[in-house]
Formats: sequence, structure tokens, C-alpha cells
Amino acid sequence: MGKNSKRSNSNSNSDVAQSTHPSFFIGSSVIPIINKLQDIFAPLGDIDDRFTGLRLPQVAVIGSQSSGKSSVLEALVGRDFLPRGCDICTRRPLVLQLEKRSAEIGNDSLEWGEFGHLPEKRFYDFSAIRREILAETEKEVGVNRGVSDKQIRLKICSPNVLNITLVDLPGITKVPVGDQPSDIEARIRDMIMSYIKQETSIILAVSPANADLANSDALQMAKQVDPTGTRTIGVITKLDIMDKGTNARSFLLGKVIPLRLGYIGVVNRSQEDINNNRPIREALAYEEQFFRDYHVYRGLSDRCGIPQLAKKLNQILEQHIRNVLPTLKTDLTSQLVAAEKELRAYGEALESKGERGAMLLNILTKYSEAFSSEVDGKSQAMTTKELSGGARIHHIFQSIFVKSLEEVDPCEDLSDEDIRIAIHNATGPRNALFVPEVPFEVLVRRQIARLLDPSLQCLRFVYDELIKISRACETVEMQRFSELRRRLEDVTARFLRDDVKPAERMITNLIDMEMDYINSSHPNFIGGTKAVDIAQNELKTMQVGRPQSDNDRVSSAGTSTTRTWGVTSLFGIRGSSVGNSSKRHAAEVVHDITLAPPVIQLKNPPLVLRPGETETEYQVEIIVTKLLITSYYDIVRRNIQDLVPKAIMHYLVNHAKRNLLGTFIEKLYRENLYEDLLREHDDVVIQRRTTAEMCNALRQAVETLDEFVADVSTLSSSDSMDALPNFSNLSSNSNSKSST
Repeated sequence: MGKNSKRSNSNSNSDVAQSTHPSFFIGSSVIPIINKLQDIFAPLGDIDDRFTGLRLPQVAVIGSQSSGKSSVLEALVGRDFLPRGCDICTRRPLVLQLEKRSAEIGNDSLEWGEFGHLPEKRFYDFSAIRREILAETEKEVGVNRGVSDKQIRLKICSPNVLNITLVDLPGITKVPVGDQPSDIEARIRDMIMSYIKQETSIILAVSPANADLANSDALQMAKQVDPTGTRTIGVITKLDIMDKGTNARSFLLGKVIPLRLGYIGVVNRSQEDINNNRPIREALAYEEQFFRDYHVYRGLSDRCGIPQLAKKLNQILEQHIRNVLPTLKTDLTSQLVAAEKELRAYGEALESKGERGAMLLNILTKYSEAFSSEVDGKSQAMTTKELSGGARIHHIFQSIFVKSLEEVDPCEDLSDEDIRIAIHNATGPRNALFVPEVPFEVLVRRQIARLLDPSLQCLRFVYDELIKISRACETVEMQRFSELRRRLEDVTARFLRDDVKPAERMITNLIDMEMDYINSSHPNFIGGTKAVDIAQNELKTMQVGRPQSDNDRVSSAGTSTTRTWGVTSLFGIRGSSVGNSSKRHAAEVVHDITLAPPVIQLKNPPLVLRPGETETEYQVEIIVTKLLITSYYDIVRRNIQDLVPKAIMHYLVNHAKRNLLGTFIEKLYRENLYEDLLREHDDVVIQRRTTAEMCNALRQAVETLDEFVADVSTLSSSDSMDALPNFSNLSSNSNSKSST
């Protein structure tokens, strides 16, 4: 361009600035609501960390190092305020909230900046804003050129800005420089992805025209999260310093990498302009003249220049916010409900002893009631997936204890030989004339004694279930007080252990009672006569199937000994087999001694002596003994199956239900224990305070949206700012003039 052209530009700087500055495209009605929500949430710090699923619409500015991001942002603001240099300038996300305020003629303090970490301090000197950004950055990451994802929040109030929130993210770098961390590239990319992956984010992908645009880092990252390009705006910077013979027309027309929101080309201030403090207004005028004079970009006026970028951002963000407002309201409401529920779980902070005492008594009462409800099957938290509480105790009684006893055969561990020896031992030095009662009583007592172990095991199983129930009864309030929870568990365990002792004694006494008195007069007892009849019939049945020789042997074995009484004499007087030979006089015997052979020496009896009779001896008696044992054991078993669960319920389960609260009050409800028992963990205190702040912020946000939505819904579709282009309209503009 010639001198006249330059002079013309210089003389018309103010006119150009007034006609092309972004402030002339302001007039939105919904963008300020997002700024207000940002103000509400700003005191809470990083919204993304505190509100899962809540993402406010914003514009994320991404680009490679030295791509011209800072120049674009400063051009939108109209002031120099960002750090500059040859290395990474943006090392922490800069949330830049631009707020339009009305112009006042003659007022020089119309523009100022205000940091989130210095809310009461206004910066009218924009150079001071730059210094504060640098100082705050170095405070967090030092001077080693590292990066941090902790935001710096800056609000700029001016009549020359858009009502919009932009997030300036660190520039993408490839190789660590100097003492930068070795993983600097990965850390920056991860940080960028955390912002642009959100569907509510508009991506402003900045790429320099003097680099390989087809391989732009910003466009490639945007494509990963926005493959269709529905929420990405491409910005091509430094068009005025492209190599001669080259231009970015094809990119601006979307022919190389299509984006539905299209591209905007801009001209940045050079480093010399920045060093010489060239005003941004002059740079905007130069940019406008550049696009007028450069014939390649003629016909692309809607795709060129900072003013067009501002207009596109305003229109897209305006419509984007309108689209997400209903969902945003739903998300805010859901988050508020969840936060209020969490806050209720933490409860109110306790200040006085009276409050502590009331809280402690309330917790002890609720815990005891929850315990009883679990046992009785009245818990509100009843599961449908498995047995729980009292149902498990019933299962232990009926399906484990009772069933196990029914499966026991009382004669399983008694062989015929065992019973035969018991009969021999019971007769002493005499031969048995009747079926002896002693073997039956000894043997049946031994079987009754076997019932003690499963009965005590049943008691232990129920005790374990009560411990599980007590742990499942933890109330919401108990989560606040770890010491109270520990002491409650300890007192409950001791209380239940103490209850086990009387139940154990009762069960032992029940078994001892059954063993101490064998009630042969019980109406359900089979009795001796019936047992003998059954035994004889069983023996006859056994003999029918034997060979004759075996029957003769059995008969011989039954009559060859001195026990010559038959089976029919059982429980009656037996006959004698002693003959007249025993009536010889002693004198005759003595007379025969002189004629007798040598003395017969007997063998010493062995240490372990077993009867020498055949296996057929006492067959009837053995069968009778087994019948008597089985009959009486079944009587005792039924008694134990009935009385042991009753003893456990009385001494353990129901006693716990009746007296657990009283024990808590006796052991824990003491004024000198209030402070220790109700001391909250530091994390709980912090979480309560944080959650309360969240609730307050969410309530304000919901109220703000409620007030605002009514106004938005009444806007006329004929209003100029309401006639916003759809995304498809914006993208179609890129194609409609492609032939220009």
C-alpha cells in the first residue's frame, strides 16, 4: 500500500474503530446470564471439580505456542494486558470474563480489571493486570516455565468488550525448553482436553497462516472431541505475513478442513508493533485496509477481521446458550437436590452441650430402633436380593439347626459289638436275666450329650448375625462421629457377648436336664414290650433268609451256654440249666483229689478284655437297645429343637431388643463424654462447609435462571438479536460464497 493509503488510514482511525469494534455487535440478552453464573460460582474455585456434570457454556481458546492467541484476545478486549515472550506465555488457564458497561463521556475510569483472588481491588492500569497475572502464575508454578491447571480468573469491565467468557489455555508445545518439565506437552494436552471435551464448550482453534495449516495442532485436537466440527470455530492468524504467492482462501472457504461454524482470518500486530506499543485501534484499522486491498480476500468480508470474529462468537454463543439453558436449569436443580441431601447427611454444627446431648440421644435412639427393625423385618432399607436381619436368624434355626439334628442317626456311631460289650459290663459278675437298663441309659445319655455342640454352635451363629445387624444399623448421623461409631460398636459387642453367657448356661442346663433323668414313662417312648416284639420279628425275618446250617448254629449258640433261657423269657424269669451233678458232697470231691492229674494253670487275663462269645450273642438285646435309644433320642431331639431357639431368642435376641438402648444410655449418655463422642473429623467439617457453599451457590444460580428464563421466553422472534442464525446457517455461509 502507498503513502496516501497509509495517510488515509491514519486520518480515519477513529472512524474505522468506531465502525468495526466488537462493541458494535453487542446487544445479546442471554450471554450476561452465564457471566452472572460464573460470578456466583467463582468463590467456590474450580467449578469442574465441585459440580459433577455441570458445565457452563464458554469459549475455550486453544492453539500452538506463538500462534497469536494472545493477540486475538487482546484485539477482542481492545487493550494490552496479557504476558508476552518467546516461551509459553499462558501457563495457567486464564478465565477471562468480559463484561460490557455503558460508556460515559468524559469518564476516564470506564475500563478496569478485577481478579478473582483480589475481589475488592480494581486495576485501572492494564500493565498492572499483566504484572499480576505473571505474579500469580509464578506463585503457583514458579519460574521454571511449568504449567498448572489451577485457574486465574479475571473480569474486565469496559464499554468496548463482548459480554462473554473466554478461557485462554496454555499453548501447545512440542519440545521442553530450558528447565521446563519433560512431560510439558502431555500435561498441556491433557489440560486442553479437559476443557474442550465438554459439549457445552465452543472451541476457538487458533492456527497461524505462516505454518502448515493442514497439520494445525489446534484443529487436530478439536477434531478429536468434535469430529463433525459443530462447535469449532477456526481462526487463522498472521495472514499478512504468509509467503508470497500463498494465501488462506481455501481454508477460509472450508475446502481443506471443513468446519460447520467456518473460519475467520485475522491480521495480528507484529512483534515490532507490540514493542512500539502500537494501539490496537490502529491495528484494527490496518487489518480492515489489508482485507480491502488484498484482492484474494475480496468477497470474503464475512470471514475476515476481528470484528467478524467478534460477531460470529457473539451469535454462536448466544444461540448456544439459548439451546443449553433448559438443560442447564435441570442440571443445576439436580445438583442442588444432591448437595442438599449431602448437607443433611452432615447435619448441623453442634455448639452447646444441650445440642450435643440432644444429638447423642437421638443417635442412640435411632440406632436401637434400627436394630430392632432389622431383627423384626421392619427395616425401610429391606433388600430384595438376599435374606437379611431376622430372616437370617430364622434360617439358622430352621434350615441349619433343626435340619442338621434331624439328619443325625443316634445309632450311627454304635456298633453291635459296642452294645454287646455294654450289656456285658452292665451285668457285672452275673449273667443277665433281663435286658439290662443300664446299657440303654448309658448309651442314650452319650447320644444326648452330642446335642450340646450343635446347640452352642447355633447360639454362636445367631450372635454373629446380631453383630452384622448392629453394623448395618449405622445411621446417617453416625458417619460424622468416628469416635461415637467406634464406641457404639464396642458397647454393642460387649452387650451381646454378655447376653451369650446366660443363653449358653440355659442351653447347657437343657442338655444336662435331659441327661439327668431318662423319662421312660414318656408317652411317645416305645417301651420295652413293644421293642422286644419288634426285635423278635426282625430277628425272625433275618433267620428266614439264612441257610439251615446257619440257623442251627444260631440256635446252638443260643442254648449251649449257661444262658439257656429263650427269647420268649426276655423281661421275665429264665429257666436254669444246672443238673444234679452239682449235689455231690465235698468229701467225695476231696477223696478224688488224690487220684487227680496235675494242677491246671490258668492264663492271666489280658489288659484289654473283650467277650469271647460269638457275634450272635445278645442279638435280641442289641436290637431292643437300638430301638430304645432311637425312640428316646427322637423325644429329646424334638425338645432341644424347640427349646434351644427359644432360649436364644429369650436370653440373646429379645433381651438385646429390650435393653440395648438402656445400655447405651448407661454407658455413653454422659455429659463428660459429649465432646469426645461428638467430635467430628476435620474432613467432615470441611465437607460440610464446602457443601453448604455449594448449596448456596446452586440456590442463587437456580433463582437467577428462574428470573431470567421468564424474560428470555417473552423475547419476540422479530427482534434483531433474537433472529440468530442456526449452526447450519452459519456453515452454509461458508459454502454460499465459495465461488467468489
